[in-house]
Amino acid sequence: MADNALAPVRNAGRRPALALAALLFPMGVLHFVMPKPFDAIVPKSLPGEARTYTYASGVAELGVATALAIPRTRSLGGRLAALLFIAVFPANVQMAVDMLGNKKASQLVKIGTVLRLPLQVPLIIQALKVSRSARNS
Repeated sequence: MADNALAPVRNAGRRPALALAALLFPMGVLHFVMPKPFDAIVPKSLPGEARTYTYASGVAELGVATALAIPRTRSLGGRLAALLFIAVFPANVQMAVDMLGNKKASQLVKIGTVLRLPLQVPLIIQALKVSRSARNS
């Protein structure tokens, strides 16, 4: 009976963890299925080939999504998700810079890429909450 009483506490972080996994997993797959758009936003200042970073970030997204989906690794997955969201931020900045300088891009696309930047903060916060929630369950 006591175990059933704790079920809501144990599952409190499940939905947010699965939501983050549902965001990360398809993006990770896209890194392999359609790598060119991801190659284009790899900051030019990074050494090496853009495709290497595209594939590495795709693997990271798939791995973090998997860690978030599995209860046993969810706490680690939350911390890794927060780090991943921080690590890909320069690519998001690069995309915004590129869009702002693109005469063919619509005003709506330009605004969207800029407004997307601050959305990393709630993603990082949510990932850390998932980690804490999993640790406490």
